[in-house]
Amino acid sequence: MPHDILRKNNVTVKGKGRQVMLFAHGFGCDQNMWRFVTPAFEEDYKIVLFDYVGCGKSDISAYNADRYSNLHGYAQDVLEICKALEAEDIIFVGHSVSAMIGLLAALENPDIFSCMVFIGPSARYINDVDYTGGFSREDLEGLLEVMENNFIGWANFLAPVVMKNEDRTELTEELVESFCSTDPVITRRFAEVTFFSDNREDLSNLTMPCLVLQCSDDAIAPEEVGLYIHDKIKGSTFEKMNATGHCPHMSHPEETVELIQKFLNQTTY
Repeated sequence: MPHDILRKNNVTVKGKGRQVMLFAHGFGCDQNMWRFVTPAFEEDYKIVLFDYVGCGKSDISAYNADRYSNLHGYAQDVLEICKALEAEDIIFVGHSVSAMIGLLAALENPDIFSCMVFIGPSARYINDVDYTGGFSREDLEGLLEVMENNFIGWANFLAPVVMKNEDRTELTEELVESFCSTDPVITRRFAEVTFFSDNREDLSNLTMPCLVLQCSDDAIAPEEVGLYIHDKIKGSTFEKMNATGHCPHMSHPEETVELIQKFLNQTTY
């Protein structure tokens, strides 16, 4: 069973430390996106990386539409990976949708996590009464329609919006390639699950230390969203980054590492 889980999610373990840092990638990405950040932590921590089913080098035959029809299915994968590795006292680092996946995993089994690091999180992407998510439902339905009819075109449109750093074209190209290397049907379903999720009610139930890293000029998760999450998670730490775009671990890894290290050094957990 543990071996199956590790193969299913293409789990990688490295680093010299004992305490686990579990890095969870965002939508349309894979574990390779963490390569600029993890070396800074390998001396002191055990680094665990993985790919969600349908992403990277995961076992695509393990995809189950019912299981992954909401974020809880992905949270189950996170918990199964932790169980297979017999990991406890885990520092969870989640980018984008993985922040809420990590939140759900931590609420289901809080005993195995010590703290959470959310990079560009969003509790709900759709605007609501007294809530700015950044998108209208029509925006997102249009995006899903483009995904269905012109997947390559969708990838080429969305990647520069997500990455934002126009002077770093190689990063945008990598994101396009990552989007295009995934199964279009699974990726579209994951997009629907991601963009139509609503975890606002879950936030206040998280009681462990939590760092919210908010990028400047982020088209996917605007500052109002980061501040909302910070406000709802009691005792959380909010850091507004100089980094622009939605992928600071790729575009601004030094700042990302510095703020995570600062949080870990200041946190008692």
